[in-house]
Amino acid sequence: MKGIFPTDRFQKLRTPFYYYDTELLRQTLKAISAEVSKHDSWHVHYAVKANANPSLLRIIREAGLGADCVSGGEIEACVRAGFPSSKIVFAGVGKSDWEINLGLDSDIFCFNVESIPELEVINELARQKGKVARVAFRLNPNVGAHTHANITTGLAENKFGIAMRDMVPVMEHAVKLDSVRVVGLHFHIGSQILDMSDFEALCNRVNELQDELERHRMSVDHINVGGGLGIDYEHPNRAPVPDFKGYFSTYAKKLKLRPHQTLHFELGRAVVAQCGTLLTRTLYIKRGAVKQFAIVDAGFTDLIRPALYQAYHKIENISSDEPMEAYDVVGPICESTDVFAKHIDLNRTHRGDLLAIRSAGAYGEIMASQYNCRPLPKGYTSEEL
Repeated sequence: MKGIFPTDRFQKLRTPFYYYDTELLRQTLKAISAEVSKHDSWHVHYAVKANANPSLLRIIREAGLGADCVSGGEIEACVRAGFPSSKIVFAGVGKSDWEINLGLDSDIFCFNVESIPELEVINELARQKGKVARVAFRLNPNVGAHTHANITTGLAENKFGIAMRDMVPVMEHAVKLDSVRVVGLHFHIGSQILDMSDFEALCNRVNELQDELERHRMSVDHINVGGGLGIDYEHPNRAPVPDFKGYFSTYAKKLKLRPHQTLHFELGRAVVAQCGTLLTRTLYIKRGAVKQFAIVDAGFTDLIRPALYQAYHKIENISSDEPMEAYDVVGPICESTDVFAKHIDLNRTHRGDLLAIRSAGAYGEIMASQYNCRPLPKGYTSEEL
């Protein structure tokens, strides 16, 4: 849909670059708020790993979301963007000492802890500062998700979290430490999940665990179920806003919260993916013996998902209304995996045409690299152009 892009303003910009539709982002945030506001004890933390563009962080913070960080750098970015420290959670399987100290100095809401060794390091660093760190234990619920194998996180074979069977002894160990306080439990089963039965399975597992803890006279104040809600990569125009109603209603119906508990979510892709587009210019049309290639100036340095996960992104030629032809859309990187799509239909494409690689707001700009000494792509919002 060419009309949604300000193509006249794109012509002056050096490609490749990211374009963010802030109106769509605000619509998405409004849809989230409409569902979460039905529950006084529910909170959403934006998963910063999806996209840390400062302009987007500001809009997300203004919408009232907290932040889910997985590095010290992300904590710093969120502090700069004005997120209250009381709404920042810090996750990740390998937190370094300086990152833990940053979280302690910033007085963040809590650390999502993934092992006893990590818990003991946090306890020691907090003791040195005369503080008590709030922690939530990340559990590995051994729940499968209908998604790509590389982005599952809740199986026993994954590196994330503490095994369910170890939860009681871990809780008992934590009580003996003087500089940590257990405030919650944390879960996350994967990303790009569209089958709500996966989230139902997580709810069932959380319910079982809470029952088990109560049999040992244990309880927590906060339950964090992570994120994972997917988007429609094939039809970004038809489904620009994800199914938040189905997602949140699953937890409302299936999760048995205790009266004193708050529920936390960590949505990333579902918040920003559809508002972002990678714009790239066609360099050459190369006609081979059995196919033709649209060679563009963006590469997997700018959007690695197709090369890394064989991920699909809808591609549109926003410069042409000519009849459709089949192309392989490829980049300039000296690697055979530098392919955005194979045998897709585009309006007849010429040198200089702008191609829009859609649904690229999540894990696009944030994962860009400078391989081949290429400059990092810039990101522009619709408000800036």
